[in-house]
Amino acid sequence: MSDIFVQNLQEKSVMGSDGTELGMLHNITMDLKSGKLHDLIVDPDEEVPLRSVDFERDDDGRFRVPVSRVQAVKDYIVVKR
Repeated sequence: MSDIFVQNLQEKSVMGSDGTELGMLHNITMDLKSGKLHDLIVDPDEEVPLRSVDFERDDDGRFRVPVSRVQAVKDYIVVKR
């Protein structure tokens, strides 16, 4: 994947590769020593049935989507489901 500036990810919707809108990007986790990105933290869309999403959730109920599952960043951040 080509380089993407974080400012271009702010307020992006996250969509599954199956077309399901998962929610809005809340944050990104990373390893401070290596700089490697780990997970996208996604505020779930109210209409997404949470039991139908196979991503781990944090203590606040947000999805933890591994960065390795990102397929594209355009109008949406598209992640493999």
